[in-house]
Amino acid sequence: MRAIFVGASHTTVATARMLLKRGHEVVIIEQDKERIEALAATLDCGFLHGDGGKPAILREVNPERADVLYCLTDNDQANILASLVGRSLGFQRVVTKIQDPEFVHVCIELGLHDTIIPSLTIARHLGEMFEGHDPLEISAKIRGDARIFSFVVQDQDAKRLSELELPKKSRVVCLYRGDEWLLPEEDMRLVPGDEVVIITAAQNLERLAERWGS
Repeated sequence: MRAIFVGASHTTVATARMLLKRGHEVVIIEQDKERIEALAATLDCGFLHGDGGKPAILREVNPERADVLYCLTDNDQANILASLVGRSLGFQRVVTKIQDPEFVHVCIELGLHDTIIPSLTIARHLGEMFEGHDPLEISAKIRGDARIFSFVVQDQDAKRLSELELPKKSRVVCLYRGDEWLLPEEDMRLVPGDEVVIITAAQNLERLAERWGS
């Protein structure tokens, strides 16, 4: 498999090393030429000097041959822009790293569902571990063709949950209203800004993404 990274951050380097050890092809796009020269001595992968947020640069790595585009710079806005450009160029999957939780809604509304927030993930894991829980258990329980999809409610979807008309094998499992976590009830009315989390079959993802403008 072939992975493309935008930004030679510490997260990029650690992930690239892991993928290379497993026999995958890696290309790293980085604007800092000195950073590339330093890494080239220890990483046996491809490097491209340039701005990963520019279409011309991303085209050079052949999007049609890439399995995943990882946007992992240390700048949230740069990662979001590179992700959108990458998606427009046809990358099969785009992963976006952000540090500021305020950008979560923005990423969801833009259809960047593979968004990671390292600081929140680590904090949640440490908090759960402190209380004797294993927050990673859920990843083992979502198997087969089950997938998670989320969207932010706009004005046209400010209706009751029972009126969403979801595809078969789809169900709302929870929603977030501000900082509050809510369990779904059929007569619950959605309001603009709610983040709705759905469990669904893999074959429904494209339909759901088209419906909610992703």
